Amino acid sequence: MTEPLVPRMREFGETIFAEMSALATATGSINLGQGFPDGDGPGAMLDAAVEAIRSGGNQYPPGPGVPELREAVAAQRLERYGLSYDPMSEVYVTVGATEGIAASVLALAGPGDEVIVFEPYYDSYAAVIALAGAVRRPVMLRPVEGRFTFDPDELRAAVGPRTKAVLVNSPHNPAGTVFTRGELEAIAAVCREHDLVAITDEVYEYLTFDDTEHIPLATLDGMRERTVSVSSAGKTFSATGWKTGWVTAPARYVRAVQTVKQFLTYAVSAPYQRAAAYALSNEIAWVAELRKSLQAKRDRLVTGLEAAGFTAYRPQGTYFVQADIRPLGFSDGLELARALPAKAGVVAIPTQVFYDHVEAGAHFVRFAFCKKDEVIDEAVERLRRLA
Repeated sequence: MTEPLVPRMREFGETIFAEMSALATATGSINLGQGFPDGDGPGAMLDAAVEAIRSGGNQYPPGPGVPELREAVAAQRLERYGLSYDPMSEVYVTVGATEGIAASVLALAGPGDEVIVFEPYYDSYAAVIALAGAVRRPVMLRPVEGRFTFDPDELRAAVGPRTKAVLVNSPHNPAGTVFTRGELEAIAAVCREHDLVAITDEVYEYLTFDDTEHIPLATLDGMRERTVSVSSAGKTFSATGWKTGWVTAPARYVRAVQTVKQFLTYAVSAPYQRAAAYALSNEIAWVAELRKSLQAKRDRLVTGLEAAGFTAYRPQGTYFVQADIRPLGFSDGLELARALPAKAGVVAIPTQVFYDHVEAGAHFVRFAFCKKDEVIDEAVERLRRLA
């Protein structure tokens, strides 16, 4: 019998995260692959979710999101970035940022349209572009002086007559880069010149280190009116399982996203929405302490990886460290990642699965540091076995 899956999705099997997490469970390995924290978010936020459940708020909420979360998101964008959005027409709640990105791409790019992505890219980007029948156009991020960046000339060269959108992830997973104002200006200039919409994945907006500033692309001249910004509560408040995200954009783009999203999941968990609204309004001080803690964990992991023989790139944000495996005598990150549980009892993610140009990422693996200190210490001790 022929493969029942539609042709455009046949390159996508089980996600690398599911594969490697299952491998961690099967082998009892330390999972530094999937990016989820070992601990929960602020206690008062958890209590707010429990109270929302016990108080009877368990039926369908409004499709666009409960008013208190939409208002809290609008207030956050204004206070933090000076971006003014109408909570009723320019903020829309989604099942995590993943659905927000998916609904945005499906709404704004169709068959034959092209979407520019920066590679390595989060794996859902390629899948949802394929679902839309669109074509991805990758622009390479390369390490330069210890951080990953792109060549503006390559970005301009990626634009063609069918280009509709640029998908921008900053702080960037998996590279750990936080785009500078100059890099964002280069992206904005291309969008303005070619009348492109920008879809921005900003889920790690609070999790930047060493006083690195996250600058939303929408704050640049001429970009608010052409940017669909996506973020979520999951990473900010260490509640990745809640899958509560949001889109902020001009009303016409929100209507387009809503047209798609309402037929995907219709609504998002009402109790988690109310708890996320509480957290955005009351727990930013907790997030500041989380950021300090994660910076220390990042340094702990980088030091350990370097001691184990890797070349580690110190990220400016996110949960992840990119590590070059070549100093240890390895060249294929996928092969190493699948062997690593047996070799060292640790699971990582092979970065090459996030590239179109696989050879460019074959020598990198990604380690997560959003774990307890003792877990990180044990993992790097085990990784010393590779030397």
